[in-house]
Amino acid sequence: MTAIAIVFLIVSIVLVWGGLVVSAVMLRRQSEVDRYPPGGVDDHREDVGIIEHDT
Repeated sequence: MTAIAIVFLIVSIVLVWGGLVVSAVMLRRQSEVDRYPPGGVDDHREDVGIIEHDT
């Protein structure tokens, strides 16, 4: 492998694994949503039964 290939390999590894670590840390810090967008809090979808079609 050439030097430039090794540099790009190291940069890509740091980018991918660094993103994974940062996302895990952010999820650990703030795992729950503080506020939802309008209309997203309770839309009663669990209250509606399964749709049945005549086939």
